[in-house]
Amino acid sequence: MSYTRVVARKPSNPGCDTPPMDVSFRLVDAFTVTPFQGNRLCVVPETPEGLSTEQMKMLALETNFSETTFVTESRPDGYRMRIFTPDAELPFAGHPTIGTAFTLATEGRTSTETVQTTAFGDVPVEVDLEKGFAWMTQHHPVFGPEFEDRHVVAEAAGLELDDLHPELPMQVISTGLGPLIVPIRDEEALRRAERYEPACRHATAESGGECLYLFVVRGDGDLMARMFDASHGVGEDPATGSAAGPLGVYLASRGIAGMPGEAVIAQGEMVGRPSFLHLDVRPAGDSWNVRVGGGVRIVGEGVFRV
Repeated sequence: MSYTRVVARKPSNPGCDTPPMDVSFRLVDAFTVTPFQGNRLCVVPETPEGLSTEQMKMLALETNFSETTFVTESRPDGYRMRIFTPDAELPFAGHPTIGTAFTLATEGRTSTETVQTTAFGDVPVEVDLEKGFAWMTQHHPVFGPEFEDRHVVAEAAGLELDDLHPELPMQVISTGLGPLIVPIRDEEALRRAERYEPACRHATAESGGECLYLFVVRGDGDLMARMFDASHGVGEDPATGSAAGPLGVYLASRGIAGMPGEAVIAQGEMVGRPSFLHLDVRPAGDSWNVRVGGGVRIVGEGVFRV
């Protein structure tokens, strides 16, 4: 029997004389204490100088995770980063915040109390390396008007009108990104919901929300939620920190589910990625102090060759 010798060749960029650029990355699961659950994240902890926006978009599409982050500067007291979904750049997002902060602190690139800077502004982050946990302090909330078109939301979620909560209103609230908060009648209806993309786009356009954040109260401090994306290439998100904060404010401002105070949101079970988002919402003058946290696990690493 004869064998053909395989000769390794240096990777090349067709039509380009520039040698490939190595871009190291980490694979991270956020809002979980169990590896390979929670929401997946790709972190580029040290973005090479010269990596273009178009190349960042390409890498985010290559991973096809909900988000990929690119850290452009880091120091002990803070870092700057950019956030990409498979088809858009975001000014802020939740699980990329705690996942990136935890990764940078683990590698000694920042301290365990640091400040993240994105296009949206500064967000303080606290990391507990021993517990594998991180908290972010979100911006003070901005309340949008209540949204009254129950038909368009029910259609977007594949539900009947009476599956929506009969008393609680829908409302857009933002602490960075503004989801449309959608109260659901009971857990059975929430589990039965199905995302219809064209109707989701219509519902978010009409309401002004970035996404639909459906939730049900199961008891004081015990919530279940599902996020239906409209147009960022995510679909149904396993864990949505940018929506968890606004939900906490929604509940605290109405005195629901034991809020103000602490609560835990279960999310992601319906897409096979169980996640747990911790809330701490307290009065702050005429506004609210909003903290969102969760477990973080680093599960892999590698190198892109661009």
